[in-house]
Amino acid sequence: MEKRKLDRINELARKKKNGEVLTEEELAEQAVLRKEYIEEFRRGTIATLENTYLQRPDGTREKLRRRD
Repeated sequence: MEKRKLDRINELARKKKNGEVLTEEELAEQAVLRKEYIEEFRRGTIATLENTYLQRPDGTREKLRRRD
């Protein structure tokens, strides 16, 4: 995710935390940015897990299987 988008997510979160009321446009923007962030986080986590192997005590390696 682009740094400017992360900065904007944090800016809106700080604004809300400090007791300021977010406008309808800011709330909508925050929801869109959060959704995008979560989707990107999930893609990255899945990619990491798809390249993860378990090493057994006997030295064999087994690729993690995806639970559905």
